[in-house]
Amino acid sequence: MDTERASIALITGANRGIGYEIAGGLGRLGMTVVVGTRDLDQGKHAAARLCDDGIDAQAVQLDVTSGDDPAAAAAWIDAEYGRLDVLVNNAGISGARLGQLPGSVDLDSLRAVFATNVFGAVAVTEAILPLLRRSPRARIVNVTSGLGSMTRMTDPQDYFTGLQANLGYAPSKSALNHITVQYAKHLAPEAILVNAADPGPCATDFTKDLPGVTRTAADGARIVVHLATLEENGPTGGYFNETGPVPW
Repeated sequence: MDTERASIALITGANRGIGYEIAGGLGRLGMTVVVGTRDLDQGKHAAARLCDDGIDAQAVQLDVTSGDDPAAAAAWIDAEYGRLDVLVNNAGISGARLGQLPGSVDLDSLRAVFATNVFGAVAVTEAILPLLRRSPRARIVNVTSGLGSMTRMTDPQDYFTGLQANLGYAPSKSALNHITVQYAKHLAPEAILVNAADPGPCATDFTKDLPGVTRTAADGARIVVHLATLEENGPTGGYFNETGPVPW
């Protein structure tokens, strides 16, 4: 593939689950995909599987909580491709559930969740932004969750109100949503579109303990792929799932 013409996409946490399916979806559209992952061997294995499917893919070491990895990954992409067209901040953790329960909070558990889901996304975006600015049509997609919706969490008609209280994962996604808005505001004059994608509940390792989840990782990846490939007049600073805007 001619990487001088193909769009280049970096997806964090892309060695499995929704991240892997995002990489596959973008790759099938003709993009060169960079699989960012904490474990480089797992990333290389995922990239090889994508290549077997006819996708141009490579792996890069990228622990979003590492002080060095985001800058090192940016330097590698710069040397390899000279720019980046799409950044998908997909890496995320749910954390230890008991440590996130009000009244019995373990602050280290909360810090770990925010370190990946919030500060990790910011660290990668800051490191990658100079490369995105070289793209004629850059896109940033932050993979969030419906659980980050304060409207849904406080709607008596929504089943979310019956879920156990959580001070880590859900608030981290609310924070990521707001960070999405701030980057969108800042980057709008440069025509870099920044949006938050809610994949919805999918049958992955992330939700293996939840009953009745039948949607696949590929189902969840579709909204991310859509937002990563928006046209020039597409929305920015929005929060979307596969049916449309999600209430904040």
